[in-house]
Order: sequence, then structure tokens, then C-alpha cells
Amino acid sequence: MSAKTVLPAVAMTAVSMVLTLAVVVMWLGGAMPWPVALIVGLGIDGGWLATLAYERRLAAQGDHSNAVTAVGWSFGLVATGVLIAHALTGEDNPGAWLAVAWLPIAAKALWLVHGLWERTALTPNALGAIRGIQQEARDEAAVARARLRSEAATEETRLTAVTEAGARVARVQAKTAQSLSRAWSTLESAREGEDTGRALTSVTARVTADVTPRWELPVWGPVEPVSAFRLEAAPALTDAALDALVDEIRHSESPALSYREMAVRFRAAGHSASEVRLRAAWKRMVA
Repeated sequence: MSAKTVLPAVAMTAVSMVLTLAVVVMWLGGAMPWPVALIVGLGIDGGWLATLAYERRLAAQGDHSNAVTAVGWSFGLVATGVLIAHALTGEDNPGAWLAVAWLPIAAKALWLVHGLWERTALTPNALGAIRGIQQEARDEAAVARARLRSEAATEETRLTAVTEAGARVARVQAKTAQSLSRAWSTLESAREGEDTGRALTSVTARVTADVTPRWELPVWGPVEPVSAFRLEAAPALTDAALDALVDEIRHSESPALSYREMAVRFRAAGHSASEVRLRAAWKRMVA
């Protein structure tokens, strides 16, 4: 993997060294013998290569020297300065040479990037472990998202079902209320009608002189539940006691009460007896 950074750095260094050597020979060759100019160019490139080799040796040992690094950057700056000076003083068209004057600095920067790569590089096992952890995290996130989407869909379905059920209940209640309203209106009309009210009164209550009980509508509204009487709350009445109670209740008003009215008052008073015994006692008292 280090080839991705070391190969560009090597290529840039080689180009910079060749370019620096060529410029030194061409620029200084007119003022001094070309072997001397060649030695000057090789000296610049050799100093650069020596400091670079030492830096790489220290990096391989896990060490670092600021002095060596400073010397290496100095050689790079000298090479760049030579290229800039040649472009400005020795050429009629310096633009092309100024365009490549940055190559020595760029080569040093690439070696710096390569050193950072090496210091932060991980082994294949570590990289595999990191990829496994990342994949596990992605899997857990995907499962969590799927779970949330499923729960959201389930909740949406439940709310839809509840809403529809509530709507059906509301419609049934509305229809029931409408039916009760119509029945109540019918009962009210029957109650207010003179002939109908008199007819219903005659069959729902006894007819007495100068007394015509009014027929009342049934109560429509909340009612309180009535607790059922416990048969074992009081001891069973004997036939004699039952006859006496029936006779007493029957003659509590004048004229004497009917069997149905007597039975209602008998049970309202808290007494208990089967319908067969109560009717037998009534027959005995009436006979």
C-alpha cells in the first residue's frame, strides 16, 4: 500500500534532480568550465539525496531528527532558488522555467506525505478488524432502522384499525340514538294525544271516580342499578304469616287493591315469597 505514496515521491525527486542538474550546467557553463558546473549540480542533488536517505533510515527505526529535516528542506530551497534565478536572469522567456521551479519543494512535500502515511499505516489484521467493526456497526444500524420502520408500520395499522372501529361504533351509536329519538317522539305524540292518552290510562291504571291518573313516559336516561334482594336475607314466611301480610296490604286502601298492586307493595316492603305461594295466599284471602 505504501507504493501509492512512495512512487510519486521518487518520480518527483528524480525529475527535480535532473532538472536542477541541467539548469546548473546550462546556467553556470558559460561562466566556468562545464565540469565545475556539473560538480555544483551534483553537489546540490547529492546533498539532497544524502539527507533524504538519512531521513528514511531514521523513519525506518521509528526516529526523527529536526536537524536532518531542516538540512533536507534547505537543499530543496536551494534547488528551487537556482531554478528561479535561472528563469529570471538567464532566459528571455522565464515563464516556462518558473512553471517548473516548484518541483523540488513538491518532491519534499511528497516525501513528507509518505512519512505521515508510514507513521499512520496499520497492519492488514488491524485493517480487517476495523472493517469488521464498521460492518457490524452498519449491520446494527440497518437492523435498527428496519425495526423502527416495522414498528411504525405496525403502529400505523393499529391506529387505523382503532380509528375505523371507533367510527363504526360512532355510526352505530348515532343510528341507535336516532331510533330512540323516533321512538321517544312516537311515545310523546301518543302521550299528548287526548284519545290515545285516555285509552292508555284506562288500561295501565285502575279507573276510579273523579280520578284519572296521568300516563307518564318511561324514563330515558342514566339509571342507578338496583341491587337484587337476597332470598336468604330474611327467614321464609309461614303460610299464616303470608296470609296475614297479604290481607293487610290488600286492605291498606279502599277499595281493596288488586293482586298486581298488592304484589308490588309486598315486594317493595322487603318481603319475599314465590309467585306461587303469593298467589295462593291471595286466593285464600279473597275466597
